[in-house]
Amino acid sequence: MTQMNREWAIEKLKGFLHTTAVEWVAPPHGVVSAGSFKFKNASKPEAQAAAHIAEQILDRVIPDWRTADWEEATRQPMWRHREAAHRAVAFLEAERELQENLGSGAPQLDAATLHPWVWGSVQGLWSSGHFREAVGAAARAVNVQSQAKLGRRDASEAKLLSDAFSTNQPTLGHPRLRLSEDDGGDTFRNRHDGAGNFARGVYSAIRNPIAHEEDEELEENEALEQLAAFSILARWVDTAAVVKAS
Repeated sequence: MTQMNREWAIEKLKGFLHTTAVEWVAPPHGVVSAGSFKFKNASKPEAQAAAHIAEQILDRVIPDWRTADWEEATRQPMWRHREAAHRAVAFLEAERELQENLGSGAPQLDAATLHPWVWGSVQGLWSSGHFREAVGAAARAVNVQSQAKLGRRDASEAKLLSDAFSTNQPTLGHPRLRLSEDDGGDTFRNRHDGAGNFARGVYSAIRNPIAHEEDEELEENEALEQLAAFSILARWVDTAAVVKAS
């Protein structure tokens, strides 16, 4: 997942709070009423536009903000948005302070750096929280690109790629993918045997269970690890040379 720009998010949320600040409007003279409230710094369309941006940030920072059990403010337009924005600003500022002073010490994987065959096929699913479907889409994308590169439609997924990475010589209808020149050495054999086994592994142990467990959503971190596995395979296929029978 691409890391959030905290400075930008805090600025947008604070801007939203300013835009949606309200003021009390007294009732007309002679009218018995508690009065009303209106936005004092912006028009209603401007407040709605600011709210739309704030919602995208709040969905990332406080996923349950739309249904959280918070005390409702009376006669306050967008009270839930504002309550969530105050909480999110406090959280982001505290998180930034903790990381600046303590640091996690761990590298972070940015999903946008994964191979384009993988990340380019799943962005919409990922942003909407459909992590299991995103991994399945990545697996399908790598398969389609592999079929296109090899010019084969008679095989797919594990069978296609284990055959393509075989160290056997190519035959008619069975081109090979070569990550390096065949010098007859152990490195060549190990590299291609490993790539073939890896392809079998990710499709058998990741793709197949996902296809049969539609009701079980993946945790985001687990799904990201699985995307990374398909990204490795995608890079091997993409960079490999195709060798056909002469």
